[in-house]
Amino acid sequence: MSKEYTPDLQKLFLEMMLNDAQNFVRVQNIFNPDNFDRSLKDVADFIKEHSVNHATMPTYQQVKATTGVELKPIPEMQEGHNDWFMEEFEGFTRRQELERAILKSADLLEKGEYDPVEKIIKDAVQISLTKDLGTDYFENPRERLMALKDNNGQVSTGWPALDKKLFGGMNKGELNIFAGGSGSGKSLFMQNLAVNWATAGYNGVYITLELSEELSAMRIDSMLTNIASSQIFKELDTLEMKVKMIGKKAGSLQLKYLPAQSTVNDIRAYLKELEITKNIKFDFLLIDYLDLIMPVSAKVSPNDLFVKDKYVSEELRNLAKELNSIFVTASQLNRGAVEEIEFDHSHIAGGLSKINTADNVFGIFTSRAMRERGRYQLQLMKTRSSSGVGQKVDLEFDVNSLRIRDLGEEENQPTGNILSTLKPQSEDPEVGKITASVQSSKLKDMLAGLKSE
Repeated sequence: MSKEYTPDLQKLFLEMMLNDAQNFVRVQNIFNPDNFDRSLKDVADFIKEHSVNHATMPTYQQVKATTGVELKPIPEMQEGHNDWFMEEFEGFTRRQELERAILKSADLLEKGEYDPVEKIIKDAVQISLTKDLGTDYFENPRERLMALKDNNGQVSTGWPALDKKLFGGMNKGELNIFAGGSGSGKSLFMQNLAVNWATAGYNGVYITLELSEELSAMRIDSMLTNIASSQIFKELDTLEMKVKMIGKKAGSLQLKYLPAQSTVNDIRAYLKELEITKNIKFDFLLIDYLDLIMPVSAKVSPNDLFVKDKYVSEELRNLAKELNSIFVTASQLNRGAVEEIEFDHSHIAGGLSKINTADNVFGIFTSRAMRERGRYQLQLMKTRSSSGVGQKVDLEFDVNSLRIRDLGEEENQPTGNILSTLKPQSEDPEVGKITASVQSSKLKDMLAGLKSE
């Protein structure tokens, strides 16, 4: 049977706040006058207003003079009474907020406005006091660091050189973005991550808002079996056997097409249905790609890229934390960025809004010449978990299997530039010197310099 918060009990809450100002301070973050009975709402309003304007609690006399309601001091208050008040007031607030949320949701549903409903209910259910006092820094350093290592759920990317820059890998609850120009390999990177993680035993989902499920799966077929895409139907029996054998030891990998303009709520609903139906807790989510997702709020214009992408990236990051999963998505680089050999925040379409929200952002350096030579390069444009911003990682690319692999420690020493992967070396020794030392930010300037020699 649910607890009844009568007007008398609510009045007692207010009296206990006036009796001990610390009680009010401790519940101030959830104190809402609208939650109180009509006979007490004016009192609650006055207490809140007075505390804001004067930084003190009003006296009993001031409450009566202003509202006409008489509150009485509580004699012999004890520590146990304050603890009781905290617990009871939290329950009261959560119940009242939930009731109002349900009524508001009913109105929205009648109007056909479905997207805000889940958030309204969720916010009400999550009403709570600030009881977590944080971390005592000096108390136990070893325990603190081991908890960080264990609880973050750090997962290797499958590329040791990148893991090293990230101090071990990507963490659950994080949002990661691969940024690249059109045709740069954004999808390839995420599909390769799907293979890396699934074959390592992790469960995950790959959502495509552009390429079909069938074509995405066909790419992964090549990556998983090392059979070139052009040979798949000729070696169908071999492919089937390999996929089934690998699948016996791998985690779950679900591929799902969602139409462009889908929202994060659409993604959340799909994941919940999948978890219920499959009875699997997913470790990672790959979304191809962020720029095609619309914010939950219908008031945000799709033409305002900064605001739109800000909302979407924040919603994705919140969902990653909610599900305690690794989220990876991609974003388009501005057209001018393909001419650069160093990326910065201005090169990403929509700009700072996505950068500020994401935990890690990786710029993809590529060209036709690089891919033909079997090379990709990543630049860490942002990272929260390490000091690797600006550093680059060289990766090997197999054009037949579409597999991206680590080059190894020795081949991944910082080079400072990628000129040698973009154009065959000239026989002119002077050009060679320029190639080795060039630090220009403009790729077109470098190429122009080479041609002029």
